[in-house]
Amino acid sequence: MAEQCILVIGGGISGLTAAIEAAEAGYDVCIVEKNPYLGGRVSQLNKYFPKLCPPVCGLEINYRRIKENARVKFYTMAQVESVTAKEGSYDVTVKVAPRYINDRCVSCDACAQACPAERQDDFNLGMGRTKAAYLPFDQAYPMRYVIDAASCKDGCMQKCKDACKYGAVELDMKPETVKINASAIVVATGWNPYDISKADNLGMGKVKNVITNMMMERLAAPNGPTAGKILRPSDGKEPKKVAFVQCAGSRDENHLPYCSYICCMASLKQTTYLKEQYPDATADIFYIDIRTPGRYEKFYWKVRDMEGVSFTKGKVAKVENTEGDDVLVTLEDTLSGKKVRLAFDMVVLAAGMESATRQNPIQLGINYTAEGMIVPGSLKPGIYAVGSSKSPVDVAKSVQDATGAALKAIQSAIKLLPAGGVR
Repeated sequence: MAEQCILVIGGGISGLTAAIEAAEAGYDVCIVEKNPYLGGRVSQLNKYFPKLCPPVCGLEINYRRIKENARVKFYTMAQVESVTAKEGSYDVTVKVAPRYINDRCVSCDACAQACPAERQDDFNLGMGRTKAAYLPFDQAYPMRYVIDAASCKDGCMQKCKDACKYGAVELDMKPETVKINASAIVVATGWNPYDISKADNLGMGKVKNVITNMMMERLAAPNGPTAGKILRPSDGKEPKKVAFVQCAGSRDENHLPYCSYICCMASLKQTTYLKEQYPDATADIFYIDIRTPGRYEKFYWKVRDMEGVSFTKGKVAKVENTEGDDVLVTLEDTLSGKKVRLAFDMVVLAAGMESATRQNPIQLGINYTAEGMIVPGSLKPGIYAVGSSKSPVDVAKSVQDATGAALKAIQSAIKLLPAGGVR
């Protein structure tokens, strides 16, 4: 039998906010999240604005609010398969993939220790590997392991089952189909880093020690692949000369024709990561325009005035290998008109923000821009898009937008109540 609720598609910071606000106002909420954990992209950050605190601070508060509120139900490793649209009564079919670990899991790590298979560590953006039985990251919610069956061969999952003394490994789990009847739908599908390897001139995937801004976040994070130590990938060397390349893919008609909004602030923030670990390091920031809206302008001034930090206005034309492991950057300095070629220990590309709906559009009769972002005006009554599903935004704006969407979803639910009725 279908359950009646406000449906939130996506369990990142926008989805969590919308769900919790609606639930605490007295409405049942269902979250559908494709990952094995909640928290989305924010959980991959080292620090986030405006307070530059670790994301576990804000996420942990939201997780606690979920635990304490029986009105919130969530499905991880789940995706919306179909929707029959009618305002106030959306019949939604959700497919839930098997996790092979049930709720008896105590995160003891025995299954991972016994597991003979490995997989690429997608949480750390491919920088390292995990066992096929793994915990996505050490503050994951739900705090439960998952088995990547696609990485297992020749019945190796049985070894995980044999190692678990709590009966948490359940090898006969099958995909489930869940039916939900939603009074309103909040689309909070989030964003993906643009695949900057498509820009051949910037060297991603071809040139040693070229990484993206999200990879830099994972390198600096205490729960990242290097335990928070910023080291260049090829040889583990401490990078003392780093280039930050702005607008990598953004504001480019061949890739993302729009400004991705977060990239300038991300590079400024990551410059502080570098300087905190290596005070004698130098950081060169190559930019088209520096965009630090509102109160963030002061943060730009702070980074601009740091010793060893320089800003060069100019579009990077080429990133290539030197004879060793260093990286050679070629650009035209717009202000001087001179061609510049400089070598660095490491290059960080500020890859643009791409709405997740570009690759995986939600089948709700929604109109999308050419770049795959939801056109809000095309949404049917009772369906609301939030955060980066409709435009590039930061965490603070995502939370504000999600709070507003929760109120709108509640208003849609209220329309269903009988005259004079109360919930």
